[in-house]
Amino acid sequence: MTYPIPTAVPRSLRAGDTATWRRSLSDYPASSGWVLSYVLVKSDTQIIITANASGADHLVSVVPATTLGWIPGIYAWQERVALAGAIHTLSTGTLEIIASFAAATTGLDARSHAQKTLSALESWIECHDLAVADYEIAGRKMQFIPIADLLQLRDAYRREVRGQGGQSGRVYMRF
Repeated sequence: MTYPIPTAVPRSLRAGDTATWRRSLSDYPASSGWVLSYVLVKSDTQIIITANASGADHLVSVVPATTLGWIPGIYAWQERVALAGAIHTLSTGTLEIIASFAAATTGLDARSHAQKTLSALESWIECHDLAVADYEIAGRKMQFIPIADLLQLRDAYRREVRGQGGQSGRVYMRF
């Protein structure tokens, strides 16, 4: 069975998986010599991907051995074409590289940012005296986020986590 090749940059890629998509750019066909590339950046990391010509289309295909070395995180990307010294940026976006479970030896935390933050908030709320908003010891002052703000933040992260799992809290029925 063959699977359809996506025609856009994916929102996420898993390190260690094959990364493939096809771009049809009528103004910049590969058959005329245009070369399509992507530059992905995150803090101190840069990844450059160059597409191959597939007739007039541009085919991106990155093998698992290459993607396995990609550092997980949110990357900004630029889609660019080049020919004879001319370079044009066509689009930009963000892409998340997700950690490979197969490459992890120990300590992989596969939870999303929202799940981690919700867990930390709930732990803070459960383990601290909520009546104490601030205190001072030997001239050093510590002030905490008001409980109402913490509860509001916790609820916002609960909604986000529920949304990630496809659970909106609502049940829709059709008769």
